[in-house]
Amino acid sequence: MDIKKSKTLGELKKSGYQSLSIKDELRNNLIQKLRNQETVFEGVWGYENSVIPELETAILSKHNINLLGLRGQAKTRLARLMVSLLDEYIPVVEGSEINDDPLQPLSRYAKELIKEKGDDTPITWLHRDERFFEKLATPDVTVADLIGDIDPIKAMNLKLNYADDRVIHFGMIPRANRSIFVINEIPDLQARIQVSLFNILQEGDIQIRGFKLRLPLDIQFIFTANPEDYTNRGSIVTPLKDRIGSQILTHYPKSVDIAEKITEQEANILQGQKDTIHVPKLARRLVEQISFEARKSEYVDVKSGVSARMSISIFENLLSTAERRSLLTEDDTTSIRLLDFFGTIPAITGKVELVYEGEQEGADAVAQILISNAVKTIFVELFPEIKKLKREDEKTPYDAISQWFYSSEAIELLDDMDDTYFKEQLDVIKPLDQLIAKYQPEFPKEDMYFLKEFILWALSEFKILNKERFTKGFQFNDPLANYIRGI
Repeated sequence: MDIKKSKTLGELKKSGYQSLSIKDELRNNLIQKLRNQETVFEGVWGYENSVIPELETAILSKHNINLLGLRGQAKTRLARLMVSLLDEYIPVVEGSEINDDPLQPLSRYAKELIKEKGDDTPITWLHRDERFFEKLATPDVTVADLIGDIDPIKAMNLKLNYADDRVIHFGMIPRANRSIFVINEIPDLQARIQVSLFNILQEGDIQIRGFKLRLPLDIQFIFTANPEDYTNRGSIVTPLKDRIGSQILTHYPKSVDIAEKITEQEANILQGQKDTIHVPKLARRLVEQISFEARKSEYVDVKSGVSARMSISIFENLLSTAERRSLLTEDDTTSIRLLDFFGTIPAITGKVELVYEGEQEGADAVAQILISNAVKTIFVELFPEIKKLKREDEKTPYDAISQWFYSSEAIELLDDMDDTYFKEQLDVIKPLDQLIAKYQPEFPKEDMYFLKEFILWALSEFKILNKERFTKGFQFNDPLANYIRGI
């Protein structure tokens, strides 16, 4: 028979149902998935050989877990994905506040109901999606919020005195019995509140206003913490840390390819944008490289971290910048340009914590520096390195481009120029085609104009060309020719 058809305790017993603790549930279902070679944590990239094996080991060990890492490292996502390891449904005594197991009741309510009705005790079935509880640790969280308190209104309605345990109103943790309970940013929780968790983690009893209740709550605890919090806002008190079975360190993506997968998965891109805006692969690479540059920048507080959300926001702003431009120029379709990256500056400035030197430079200036550094990093992977010092008679692959700008007028690339004029401006510079044909002959044709613009930007960053910002765009010219004409 279908076990979920059981509506009473008697029917549940006949079905042969056996109670399991939540940690046994997680362990058994994980074992099954591992034997079947199934992916346990879908949509989490870059942790296959580091975080996920450690997390699976902790589950097999039936440990409470602390995920320790900087912001934007998928700590909460990992916790939420653990729900998939729970049984689809579990039986609960109908009306129970703390999800009492009909075969192993904990609360006074459930015990008295079963004593009164026996096998006729009504039961309901709780889906695994309802067995996930999450609390953000903030300084105003109280013991009453987490554990519970005496409810004077309940005492009055039931005509009970405060010595009766039926006047207790259970907090979030008892109500999460037989569930996954996540406390995010645990160091932000005041030390005295952390202390209230000791007995729940170790002995399984709770104390509320003098009541000592032996409630061996069945909970899978998961804590998340940011290393920065240990010095800036608080810490996990040592006895609590000692009671957490496994501490797992998370990290940022270690390669650009993994970072691209995360951004593509998480970015909120509208179908209309996908249909009308082409995104060159080099532009996607540049989006991720900006975050990598930020994580090693002297202007950015590395202890605070640079979240993966920065790349996601940059990508979303990049598409919207191109969309706005195409609306103004009435182009039905368009492609991302490097100029569009200036529309992503608000996404960068809002996602990085600057050190003193960065504050002195200014958030906008730091964002532009990060974009410039990303361009330079990628350029040297595609084309020959540009040496800072060279002999006067030494030839370089970029001499033809430099000579073209020396003998020609400047090139202007405007923020809102239409696609036709944009391409015409770049097509005039014939040495660009020669450079690409020699060093990037297999480069996708549809991405060619982005590459041409990219080369101009890179050469200006390496001081071979001069780049000047004006109200509506940029002008590229030869610095020496400008100097001579100025004379």
